Amino acid sequence: MRILGIDPGLAIVGWGVIDYEGSKFRTVDYGSITTPSGMSTDERLMLIDDGVRELTEKYSPEHLAVEELFFNTNITTGIRVAEARGVILCRCRRAGLKIHEYTPLQVKQAVVGYGRADKKQVITMVTMLLGLNKPPKPDDTADALAIAICHAHTGASRIAGYYNIK
Repeated sequence: MRILGIDPGLAIVGWGVIDYEGSKFRTVDYGSITTPSGMSTDERLMLIDDGVRELTEKYSPEHLAVEELFFNTNITTGIRVAEARGVILCRCRRAGLKIHEYTPLQVKQAVVGYGRADKKQVITMVTMLLGLNKPPKPDDTADALAIAICHAHTGASRIAGYYNIK
């Protein structure tokens, strides 16, 4: 199964594509889509849409694993990230991907085994699980790969259907 993991954002959208077969991972590619801060929000959203379209066309993933949104203290930033996330979800749905959403707690639990793990622990485990030579940069890319691993470990398992995990 080919999974596109995405960590949504307006300035940086982290992404990672992995294959998961027989409990084994193969890293296909990873990176980020960046948008200049001087652009208008609608132009930035168009860049994100174009970038995600290119990813779905180039890698032909079957599944999108994306982080659920949670608001911190800055509501304006949260709204802009939600807009970017909406563009990502729409583009992936149009591409025919099955969409799966995970909370940060679920991602950390699936990757590290501890839902309150810090960012460094997540990056270390992503690097180890995928057999990467060095940690993926930027952190948003590591987060996207972690989200894809989370889906491979939870949503892709036979038990997931029984418990109706997204």
